[in-house]
Amino acid sequence: MTGRTEVAVGGTAADEDGGFVDDGFVDDGFVDGLGDWQLPPELEADAPPEERGGSGRDDVRLLVARQPTNSTPLVTHHAFRELPALLRPGDVLVVNTSPTLSAAVDGRITETGEPVVAHFSTRQRESEWVVELRSPDGRGSTRRRPHDGSLVTVRLTGGARLSLVAPVDGQDGGSRRLWRACFAAAEPLAYLARYGRPIRYAYTSADRPSDAYQTVFAEPLASATAGSAEMPSAARPFTTELVTRLVARGVLVVPITLHTGVASIESHEPPYAEWFTVPEVTARVVNGARAAGSRVVAVGTTAVRALESAADPDGTVRARSGWTELVITPERGVRVVDGLLTGFHEPRASHLMMLEAVAGRALLDRSYAEALREGYLWHEFGDLHLILAEERAASTG
Repeated sequence: MTGRTEVAVGGTAADEDGGFVDDGFVDDGFVDGLGDWQLPPELEADAPPEERGGSGRDDVRLLVARQPTNSTPLVTHHAFRELPALLRPGDVLVVNTSPTLSAAVDGRITETGEPVVAHFSTRQRESEWVVELRSPDGRGSTRRRPHDGSLVTVRLTGGARLSLVAPVDGQDGGSRRLWRACFAAAEPLAYLARYGRPIRYAYTSADRPSDAYQTVFAEPLASATAGSAEMPSAARPFTTELVTRLVARGVLVVPITLHTGVASIESHEPPYAEWFTVPEVTARVVNGARAAGSRVVAVGTTAVRALESAADPDGTVRARSGWTELVITPERGVRVVDGLLTGFHEPRASHLMMLEAVAGRALLDRSYAEALREGYLWHEFGDLHLILAEERAASTG
């Protein structure tokens, strides 16, 4: 892993030997027009539904956006618990099994004594990570920390040390938000589990235990060799009972793994390199469903990125692992997925390009207008959005 994150023009198949998937294009237009709205503060979910008076994780709302072939966009409103009835026998849900790390650790700049919070983003080698240093905001969260480019070291809680090496290449506008750093800890994941806490931002009301940020599909942290800096949150509302109902309905649930890095809630930076795995069983089930005319629905943008990174130009999915730099845009389009279950994304977020690639502009515009009008909640503890684009009639044979 080189630490580079540039996005290349053109398309190359996923590298089965663990290399980069580099396929996409980002220009200065970046989600042009999709950011021309403001998110009202009251629509920011500051706590999980089970703390807001709901009966459980699955007590959230679901906006369903369909684009029937040769028809006008259709938007309907549901409880998330209705999901099994909204899918068909033979449909495939692709879920991310990456666990969420306790990736925020307190520390001080060795040279100045300044307090900081280190967000551990992506593990590149045994002791090298991509990190972001943020300033504590006095309310238990953090704020953006300007960086002058100094190669500082950080004394972390518990005696570990973090040494900045170089800014991550390819950041938007020459940003120095993300850095490659050496992390001096004998067992990094065990250290994070003991001294870290889940990353949270200012719109949330309090720190919460790691369990609040794990999904029902996540590999147990005790057996994990890596994990995500931030929760693959589209899967948070799923419960064991709901998954059982989906399987009883005839919906197939298959895994991928993609370890997410830290998001940028302040800017419209493109996503950077992340490690993914698409196992053989998932490739086989997805290809079979496509051949049978069933739908492939990704649970979260991470599942889209992994599947599309493992796909040939004709949409055939291969079992693959490696680093992906794939950025999915409307121009590139999608080759595999027919649908996407995701949260609602902030104005000018880079994920809106992926949503437009799946949904088309008209359906996406209508969905977001309805979500704002109907008071849907944003962020990792908020409501969900099911996109079923170019919806086909159910197969009769």
